[in-house]
Amino acid sequence: MKKIHFDNLRKNNFLIIILILSLILILIGFFQPFEIENQKVYKYLNVVGFLLQTIYWSKLFWFKNTVLWNKKGAVIRINSFFGESLSFDQIKKTELNEKKLIITKSGGEIITFDLNEFVESDTQKLNEIITKNTIANTVYN
Repeated sequence: MKKIHFDNLRKNNFLIIILILSLILILIGFFQPFEIENQKVYKYLNVVGFLLQTIYWSKLFWFKNTVLWNKKGAVIRINSFFGESLSFDQIKKTELNEKKLIITKSGGEIITFDLNEFVESDTQKLNEIITKNTIANTVYN
């Protein structure tokens, strides 16, 4: 049985620090705010900044079956290269029947994920993430 890699983007502070550090390095490399004898240092700072950006944005492709989510939406990459991007406020209904996750969007579009090859705990966790964050399932006072 295959496993699904789950990553809550809100709780991953290490990668956020890398992203901020890379932006600082890129800005220092671009604006060159300090007087330095060797101007190649700015080029190296720029290269390191863009390399850190590449590492950060390539995170989606590190694992074959991945679910990345935050409070607004999720990217579900199961048995596909690019995956599906879902916004939680557009999800009308979710069903988990016979290892198939069926998501109905508010526009009537139906997205189906075949979860036959995956561990039962991972399929339950995926369904739980979607139902917990879907606005349609949230009760407002």
